[in-house]
Amino acid sequence: MAEKSKSLLLPMMAVAVFAGLGRMVVQKIKADRAARETRVAGPVDEKTRQWISDVVRTPRQ
Repeated sequence: MAEKSKSLLLPMMAVAVFAGLGRMVVQKIKADRAARETRVAGPVDEKTRQWISDVVRTPRQ
C-alpha cells in the first residue's frame, strides 16, 4: 500500500485563522485601553454635541 501524503493545507489554514483572531483581540484590547485613557467614545460633531447638551440639561417630566 502506498503511504498517504499529509497535506499541510488544513494546519496552515488553522494557523492563519488563529493568527488573525489573535491580532483582532490584541487590536481590540489596545483600542479599549486608549478609549479608557482618553475617555472619548469617538469623534462628535457640533450638532451631536448640542443635542447631548440639550438632553442632559432638559428636566424630564
